Amino acid sequence: MWTNPTLVAGLALTLAVAIWGLVDAPALGLFAARVVEFAFLTRGWFVMVLMSAIVIMAFYLMFSRYARLRLGQNDEKPEFSRATWITMMFAAGMGVGLLYWSVAEPLSHFVLARDYGPEPEAARRALLITNFHWGIHAWAMFGLTGLVIAYFSFRRGAPQLLSAPLAITYGNRPWTRHVGVLVNVAAIYAVAIGVAGSIGMGIFQVRDGIGIMLGGVATGPWLTAILFAALCVGFLLPLTVDLNRGMGRLSNAAFSIALALLLFVAISGPTYYVMNVLVDAFGAYVGDVIPRGFRTYTFFDDKVRGWFADWTLTYMVWWISWAPFVGVFIARISRGRTIREYLCAVIFLPSLFSVLWYGVFGGLGFYETLEGKRVLIEAVKTNIDSATFVLLDILPLAWLTQAAVIVSGFLFVITSVVSAALVLAMFTDRGNPEPSTRIKLTWGGIVAALGLAMILTGNIEVVRTIIVMAALPFLLILPLLYVTLLKALKSEKLE
Repeated sequence: MWTNPTLVAGLALTLAVAIWGLVDAPALGLFAARVVEFAFLTRGWFVMVLMSAIVIMAFYLMFSRYARLRLGQNDEKPEFSRATWITMMFAAGMGVGLLYWSVAEPLSHFVLARDYGPEPEAARRALLITNFHWGIHAWAMFGLTGLVIAYFSFRRGAPQLLSAPLAITYGNRPWTRHVGVLVNVAAIYAVAIGVAGSIGMGIFQVRDGIGIMLGGVATGPWLTAILFAALCVGFLLPLTVDLNRGMGRLSNAAFSIALALLLFVAISGPTYYVMNVLVDAFGAYVGDVIPRGFRTYTFFDDKVRGWFADWTLTYMVWWISWAPFVGVFIARISRGRTIREYLCAVIFLPSLFSVLWYGVFGGLGFYETLEGKRVLIEAVKTNIDSATFVLLDILPLAWLTQAAVIVSGFLFVITSVVSAALVLAMFTDRGNPEPSTRIKLTWGGIVAALGLAMILTGNIEVVRTIIVMAALPFLLILPLLYVTLLKALKSEKLE
């Protein structure tokens, strides 16, 4: 185990960040903020160009002559049922994030947008930008990264490592070996930091939700400690069983609860209003998805440019930090799918669900806000972790729906840790798709320690900044991987 240089380097780097965060979380947050501020000031344009190019490339492959290629042998069948495949994909990608930002993000954009136009138009713009952040651009990048791994692994017999495509495409040369080690270590670092951020985000929300359910009781460190301990216990068992029994069942349960919650909120609120919002939001997003990918807000004032960096650029790079994790995990569960089936499902289904989710929760939030009720705006301004629970408190059976958010959010965090530990174990076990339980548990513990460091920062904005800093190297790594895929596809002998 300890003779693997990728494992040693990856462990050393992630442990160093974990220790730094545990010893001096504010200093870590300040350092990350300075790095990210400089990167966004000088390379923000490149982030948007890269994400838009990824979308265009994914659409091209979806309808190209390579679309019928199967990720595996030509007669190979998928390992997982379509329903389980989709729920596992969704849970690994952004499950807890949707719960956390369901109301908070649209209303946060609304607070800024109403300074530049009437409130109804500000609400429409806020929902549009939220859908942009959580839609096709994010999932195209996840899907394309996963496609690189799945193609080279299942059709070329390569190990499931981000460095493997380089060696196969360009040969086993000194530069490919050196760059390959750097790519794998950077992937380990980005995955561990990114998932640790989700742990922090999930714990913040669950903690505040419990406080609201207890009648607004202030939640102290004791509750955070209990939740963190429960999380650590929760991911141990799934890491010791096979993927379908562990991750599959957790994902199905978490997604089922989230779907039931979505339907309940849509029905129990002003349904006609929510349906109008959904139709309007879907049409606005479809009509603006490609042009918005090239917007950099250059000619706006400092306030808008700051918002663009804090939200759009942060989200785009945040998704990049998750690309090695979600991409490799989706590749791991997608053997036997065709390229077209894979890309269509990975890009469109989660994006559509995000539009539905934010249309329902965001739409209901705007209904309350535009009626002159400011309770949600105040929640977003004073305690953003509580926004979803404040909204649910307006609806019938608030105790039940708030409990559903807590349970599903906790399950989504566990699935994130489980899938991240699996991917990290694969990386450090030379791409073995079935790494040992010992390595998985080791990474589960390290990710948990990083999550604790994120929790100690006490601030979701600091957590997001640390995640973005970890992802910056992938602005250069991902294009290189996508080029290897295009070169390899050209050598396929198509019937």
